[in-house]
Amino acid sequence: MAQRAGVSVATASRVLNGGDRVPRPELQERVKAAAEELGYTPNAQAQALAKSSTNVVGILVHDIEDPYFAAIANGVMRAADERNLLVMLASTFRDAEREIAYLASLRAQRARAAVMIGSRRTDAESLARTASEVGSFLNSGAGLALVSQSGMPAHTIEPDNRAGAAALARELVGLGWRRFAVLGGPDTLATARDRRDGFLAGLADSGLEPVAIESGDFTRDGGHAAIERLLDRGVGADCVFAVNDVMAVGAMSALRQRGVDVPGQLGVAGFDDIATLRDVWPGLTTVRLPLEQMGRRALELAIHGGEPTTETFRAEVVLRESTARA
Repeated sequence: MAQRAGVSVATASRVLNGGDRVPRPELQERVKAAAEELGYTPNAQAQALAKSSTNVVGILVHDIEDPYFAAIANGVMRAADERNLLVMLASTFRDAEREIAYLASLRAQRARAAVMIGSRRTDAESLARTASEVGSFLNSGAGLALVSQSGMPAHTIEPDNRAGAAALARELVGLGWRRFAVLGGPDTLATARDRRDGFLAGLADSGLEPVAIESGDFTRDGGHAAIERLLDRGVGADCVFAVNDVMAVGAMSALRQRGVDVPGQLGVAGFDDIATLRDVWPGLTTVRLPLEQMGRRALELAIHGGEPTTETFRAEVVLRESTARA
């Protein structure tokens, strides 16, 4: 191929396999034309052995069906595409063992980097096993960044869940709401717990306590079921905070089915500001996170490597019709 292009073998290799030294554009075009004429396809496994890595980036998400995780993964994929990296995406379905197995598989395939997107668990045993595999992955020479999973020996992107939820509570109290119920996720997920606790702290700033806290799955159906249990108990809340938007959307659906007017009879608020909310009426009050930006930054950190750092992304309260007072 080098002979067909009229260049050295080293130049042809730099064009086809990449490297620190980039040949002149005209030489790149000649090599690419020769490769096309000869039907040449690089051997990815051979490249991986030569470089000790591939151009593959892995994305591990807890649930790709959840718009929160999808938005962050989209940011990772866009940033990867700009760098001509190949993305492998896997959904762990919140299973710690599956997450560990996927990361080990990426290590075996000599992936260049990985981004793990999920809600940090509070189970000490699973955290220890995950931390062990994270260490092995990094020791292989690959880069790694985590989103919403602090406490690991790797770069970490942390949304300011507590502060955002506390700010939301204070805003809602300022609107005149007083009797709050909280739709919390599983206590095993630190993200759900942090948002719940932050909201409670915001209420405490105004001398208030919730009239009820109802735990449920961190999903649309979880929110739907949790609000129905509250309605059946007749807790007398005037505003409900769900610890993520998909739970809030599920709750609003259940309220419509029960004939409860939002916000006339009950205010509803969520957390994340997922894209799906553009099609929800009344518009849902929430806490906005820069989800795609978080994904982009996670990939940058994973690719660049270096000593582990933690970057916190600020949350912003967004007031909409679902908590408007007449």
